[in-house]
Amino acid sequence: MMKQMKTLFIATILFFSASQITSAQTKIAHVDTNELVTKMPAMIEAQKQLDMLSKQYDAEFKTMADEYYAKLKKYDEEAASVTEKVNEERAKEVQDMEKRIRDYRETAQKELQQKESDLAKPLMDKIRASIAKVGKAKGFNYVFDVNSAIFADGTDLTLEIKKDLGF
Repeated sequence: MMKQMKTLFIATILFFSASQITSAQTKIAHVDTNELVTKMPAMIEAQKQLDMLSKQYDAEFKTMADEYYAKLKKYDEEAASVTEKVNEERAKEVQDMEKRIRDYRETAQKELQQKESDLAKPLMDKIRASIAKVGKAKGFNYVFDVNSAIFADGTDLTLEIKKDLGF
């Protein structure tokens, strides 16, 4: 009986010692990447560039659409007074305009997405590098994004990373 108590006591001590060693070795922190992205001056400037480019594409698209609708209306009004051949040529012209507008919209969307990627990637890489740098300097094994965590009540490195990034 005494031997069993002694074994149980030693096992309990080993269990608690092991769990404390494990918890002492693993340090976890979190960071709010959404806040970093939305408040980073370079990212704000990149968003302004994207907004300007988007407005340019929208203006060009609107001009093309206005021309299309004006021709469509004109051709519709004149359809009864022109020959069948002219109506066929006009129908082809309208179809070609529709295709150009559709192609323009697709190209503009792709170019806008590419520009966003080109602007955001180096900034996101900088944020990731800063998270790794600050996390390592503070002795953390893991740094999670608070936006993907269910519960985050540990050390928040967001302010220190902002300082490291210069804002």
